[in-house]
Amino acid sequence: MHEASAIESVVKIVSEEAEKLGAAGRVRTVKLVVGEATGHLEEALVFYFDVLGKGTAAEGAKLEVSYVKPRLRCSSCQKLFERKRFSFDCPHCGGQGVATKIGSEFYIDSLEIEDMPG
Repeated sequence: MHEASAIESVVKIVSEEAEKLGAAGRVRTVKLVVGEATGHLEEALVFYFDVLGKGTAAEGAKLEVSYVKPRLRCSSCQKLFERKRFSFDCPHCGGQGVATKIGSEFYIDSLEIEDMPG
């Protein structure tokens, strides 16, 4: 259910941006970037976007979700890498990986607005 509050914020931002543009267009697509570590499921995000978007500038828009895999940074060689299951070992040098913020993203990458004849 944590997807509902996240999408509520997305719908609010989309509506505010559409309002800034005036009545010149309709939101067609919202592109969202989501880190896998957030635990947000695409099906739930789309469902809540459709439900919470009703009556707003986001109504009828398509939500496209792109996921970012979590990455660790090696404490020895400083290289970024994806964690293997049950291991924090760096595949480059064997050092220990440390968590980064990569994979915990949640933001609107872009909005596609349809121009309406005016």
